[in-house]
Amino acid sequence: MGSEDGTVYSLDARSGCTYWTFKADATVKTAIAIGSDGHTAYFGDTNGNVYAVLSQNGRLLWKVHADLHPAARITGSPVFLNDRLYVPVSSGEEGAAMDPKYACCTFRGSVVALDPQSGNTIWKAYTIPDSAKPTGRKNSVGTKLLGPAGAAVWSAPTVDLKARAIYVATGNSYSEPDSRFSDAVIAFDMVSGKMLWSKQLTANDRWNIACVAPDKANCPRGPGNDFDFGSPPILRSLPDGRRVLIVGQKSGIVHALDPDHRGKLLWQVRMGHGGPLGGIQWGGGADDNLAYFPRSDWDDSGPDAGGGLIALEFATGRKAWFTPPPKAACAQQPGCSAAQMAPATVIPGVVFSGSLDGHLRAYDVRDGSVIWDFDSLHDFPTVNGVKASGGSMNQSGPSIVDGMLYVNSGYDNALSGNVLLAFSVDGQ
Repeated sequence: MGSEDGTVYSLDARSGCTYWTFKADATVKTAIAIGSDGHTAYFGDTNGNVYAVLSQNGRLLWKVHADLHPAARITGSPVFLNDRLYVPVSSGEEGAAMDPKYACCTFRGSVVALDPQSGNTIWKAYTIPDSAKPTGRKNSVGTKLLGPAGAAVWSAPTVDLKARAIYVATGNSYSEPDSRFSDAVIAFDMVSGKMLWSKQLTANDRWNIACVAPDKANCPRGPGNDFDFGSPPILRSLPDGRRVLIVGQKSGIVHALDPDHRGKLLWQVRMGHGGPLGGIQWGGGADDNLAYFPRSDWDDSGPDAGGGLIALEFATGRKAWFTPPPKAACAQQPGCSAAQMAPATVIPGVVFSGSLDGHLRAYDVRDGSVIWDFDSLHDFPTVNGVKASGGSMNQSGPSIVDGMLYVNSGYDNALSGNVLLAFSVDGQ
């Protein structure tokens, strides 16, 4: 697992004892992808670096920069498939736009296919085909404005072996002119990187952090609402043989597209009011019958804003059930919220969802009833002797394998913490 200070840990799955650590250049938000031979681990950092290390001892095999843009970062997890490593590229340029002297904006999201043995680039596909150019306008302090820019890829690609395609959901535009590839689902050929089709689901969503800063010089005219996609599409087959791509958006809308007809819209369902930290933040999950989406809908109105888990039918989007959140017990603590930003994890019969209030809940897939609820918001004794406490669950969901569930607790900008928790059935 990765961490905020860039340390990657290899731990014994049963005891939590440390085998080795590796220090990356910056925060490692991605999951760790393991190669088909089991000997190599791959991950990215928030400086835009991609690493390959030996899984036995953490020795560095190679390190490459996925994008030359200074604001490039890797937040979505790399996907290893058929001797290629597919890496999504996002950025922090939205934050750089707060400086009125910064020429906003030039970054374009992308997917990079790397040779897992050498790290060499096989192909690179940009979400916005044309690079940014001067718009002929200046902001209020005389800095030249550029565009189009944005359409970052914040989450892992979704692989379609039947169509030999990679699907990604993109972020908002950073500047003018608006791009028709922002707030979209895009299909790329997995062999060549050629863009196969694109379906924009929210137009004119031009936004950067200058729009909420005291100096709004770099905020685009007529800004949008920052309703981009932070979550990956979910690919499923219907009983009649048709297929569907389901993706949740920060707008609070869940969309279903037809991957075999260039992303034709099949249905849309609103499950929240949305916002910059609203709607579906980091992703849902699915089994053979239903798709499950945690609702964030965080806002600054109080700790009980947002939260809840919804189950939708693949074919129609009909709501099977919705389970609202309980009142946040940590209401007196700054950063406490009932919002459920973390992605869901699904195993047969159960869906798991973490919350900013530090709770991890297990829901029965039949009716959404809560099977168990664990409050991680307290101190823990640790196997390595480091003082640790739980906090908010955000960005990453539980990993479940061989009867064990692993989840981290604690997140900056909410309830901080520094613990990795391992659960098993009845402690066995």
